[in-house]
Amino acid sequence: MKQLDVLFIHPNAAYRIYQDLAQRYSAIEPPIWTGMLANHCRCKGFSVDILDCEVLHIDDQQAAERVININPRLICFVVYGQQPSASSQNMEGATILAAVLKDRLPQAKILFVGGHMAALPREVLERHGSIDFVCQNEGVYTISNLLKTNLKDQLDKVLGLGYRKDGNIILNPPSPIVAKEDLPRELPGIAWDLLPIKSYRTSLWHSYPHGSNRVPFAALYTSLGCPMKCSFCMINIINRQENEYSDGSAVFRYWDPEHIIKEFDFFASQGIVDVKIADELFVLNTNHFIKLCELIIQRGYKFNIWCYSRVDTVKDQYLDTLKKAGVNWLALGIESGKTEVRKDVTKGRFEDVDIRSTVTKIRQHGINVIGNYIFGLPEDDKASMQMTLDLAMELNTEEANFYSAMAYPGSPLHGLAKKEGWKLPTSYAGFSQHSYYTQPLPTKYLKAEEVLAFRDAAWMKYHTHPNFLQLLKSKFGQVAVDETLRSAQIKLKRKILENVGEVLPVL
Repeated sequence: MKQLDVLFIHPNAAYRIYQDLAQRYSAIEPPIWTGMLANHCRCKGFSVDILDCEVLHIDDQQAAERVININPRLICFVVYGQQPSASSQNMEGATILAAVLKDRLPQAKILFVGGHMAALPREVLERHGSIDFVCQNEGVYTISNLLKTNLKDQLDKVLGLGYRKDGNIILNPPSPIVAKEDLPRELPGIAWDLLPIKSYRTSLWHSYPHGSNRVPFAALYTSLGCPMKCSFCMINIINRQENEYSDGSAVFRYWDPEHIIKEFDFFASQGIVDVKIADELFVLNTNHFIKLCELIIQRGYKFNIWCYSRVDTVKDQYLDTLKKAGVNWLALGIESGKTEVRKDVTKGRFEDVDIRSTVTKIRQHGINVIGNYIFGLPEDDKASMQMTLDLAMELNTEEANFYSAMAYPGSPLHGLAKKEGWKLPTSYAGFSQHSYYTQPLPTKYLKAEEVLAFRDAAWMKYHTHPNFLQLLKSKFGQVAVDETLRSAQIKLKRKILENVGEVLPVL
């Protein structure tokens, strides 16, 4: 039997990242980039397979046994995710498994691709002897061109590749990213046939409209990148060509709606209702998202979709079409309740938009709102963080995500943190919002532990507040209330909050 060309691995770091939330409450999302890269390589004539360790619930030794039995030419760890922190936090599980594989299969050739590698390619190779190669951006062409070699010779010809030679780290010139017009050919879709599509689990709140039934669940990208340049975000780092940080790589590409609708046709054929559109900003280009929604409506599909929007791109004339297409949830990056704090970090984004009226008109069209808030931005103090929480409590949206500001590698905020000498996470799990090792940034006025304590208390206050619970009961029934309260019983342990006493209690 011919040796498999490449095995793509999605690592399992769920418990290291989410603690006890992993067992029941964290989502288990399909690895979109893993599936897209596998399909790309297959279209180039290479034999491929995928090992999704997270959805299979297998540990490092079990994963190693499977890899050894397969014995591929190349093992590719796809360390991406569907939110900015995911690549760095998923390095926790990826690097541990890579070390196990290198120990048990010394001849294995291991490649890493993902946002963290795009941000810190040299550092990754310096820190981890088990990693033979890294991709310096999205990795599409780098991976398939590497597979054209014998993985030993002519490595200098593979653009975007980082590797070792004679004890030195070599970073080849960057590879181009896939141009918009080439997306249907180079990234034609997700290799769903290589994934257990009926086993993925959506977020708890996403399932509320149909009794908290969270499986099956699918996710996809209809576009890549973002035209904005927010200092706390590193999502565009995978577009990197020469710039050190993601704000210099603000490239927005999208597949034509006529191509993307084929994915929705497949979901419908599989009986999948819950769908996440993982684009950083879906509600942005009307020629893209409205046309796709119209195609979904024409087919009569009944999806339960959630996606992201900017506060200033939500227009009345769009909302009816979005709702008819099954967009039941819009996630809004509200960030902060104080305009001055928001202006400091959201370059090119909304500043003085009336957030309250925007949320109201979305809900008037029967669409639920997820408010995303960040505590601990550089200009935050206790008063401004309280303003953010007060705004969240006032809006009382159907879900709210509370984040601590993080210096994600590749973001301008990471560069600022290094320049200022701010403490950064000492482990990859430290980049997770939910791990024991979470290490957020300090602000000009607050310590990191004060920010994290406020964030955790704010989450608890919001999700156990009578007004929020009454909203859930009136819209989704008692089961939504019960599930929310059960999740609130899980208390996250935080290393930096041990032995510090009570700091910044929520007022």
